[in-house]
Amino acid sequence: MRVFVALRPSPEALEHLDAALEDVRATSGLSLRWGDPEQWHLTLAFRPDLPEGALEDTAQHLAVLAAGHSPLTLHLTGAGVFSARALWIGVGGETQRLAALMGEPLLEGELRERRRAHLTVARVSARAPRPPRRRRRGEAPPPDPMQLLLADAVRALSVYRGPSWEATELELVRSELGQGRSGGPRHEVLATVPLG
Repeated sequence: MRVFVALRPSPEALEHLDAALEDVRATSGLSLRWGDPEQWHLTLAFRPDLPEGALEDTAQHLAVLAAGHSPLTLHLTGAGVFSARALWIGVGGETQRLAALMGEPLLEGELRERRRAHLTVARVSARAPRPPRRRRRGEAPPPDPMQLLLADAVRALSVYRGPSWEATELELVRSELGQGRSGGPRHEVLATVPLG
């Protein structure tokens, strides 16, 4: 099963972010598929293939690691793009302590290439415009309209800073692709473990 470890921002932080995204949503039209704010979270670790039988041991392992780290004061800030397909919001605050937590093997066998705490808010939609394929010999390729749209969104959100909150627990979450709102993923919290 696909699982990840997450920190859940406070309801106030999520409401603030939701309001801050209004203008970006309005300019993106149907080009971006927006995530469900009720499922927004900071991804700390991801594993696409956790065996069902390893769930209990994984939750216990996560609880032991979490106990060695005290709660964190964080806030959402800035934005970026992964793989030219996903728009994310970054995190600020006690980032050195967050990095130490993320440096732990939170999920055995996890994918570690993207070890940046982030909150994914949107992904490129199947309805997004595609760049023209044909061009004249010697001409530069035309700009990809989605890359321009994502760059504008990142620029608009680069100064964003949300309210602070105290992160007191980690969640172990199952992600089922295509089972959520508008064909997005559905998330189910499998375990919650306290920090400290």
